[in-house]
Amino acid sequence: MQIEVVKSKIHRVKVTGADLNYIGSITIDEDLMDAANIIRGEKVQIVNNNNGERLETYAIPGPRGSGELTLNGAAARKVAVGDVLILITYAWMDIEEAKTFNPALVFPNEETNMLN
Repeated sequence: MQIEVVKSKIHRVKVTGADLNYIGSITIDEDLMDAANIIRGEKVQIVNNNNGERLETYAIPGPRGSGELTLNGAAARKVAVGDVLILITYAWMDIEEAKTFNPALVFPNEETNMLN
C-alpha cells in the first residue's frame, strides 16, 4: 500500500508579485526551492493565509537570493502582493517508508522570504 504524505513545506512566505499575463505557475526563489527539496515543474499546493484560498500549480525557479514569490497566470487572481502563503508538496511512498520519512520544512524570514 502507498500513501500520500507531505514531502516539503515552505511556511509563511510573502507574495512579491502576481503576473496575470504570464503562462501559469509559481515562481519561487531557487534558494527556497533547494531548501525545501522542490524541483522545477513539481506540483505545489498553495494555501493563502490572508483569504483562505487553496490552489495547485507547478514550481519554476526564480533568481537565487531574490526572495521572489510570484503567482503567475490565473493563480495571480487568488493572491495580492503581501499575502502570506504556505507552500506544500506531497509524495507517494510505501506506508513503512512514510512512518520514518522526514519532510523538508523551511521557515524563511517572513519579511524578506530569505533563509535565516
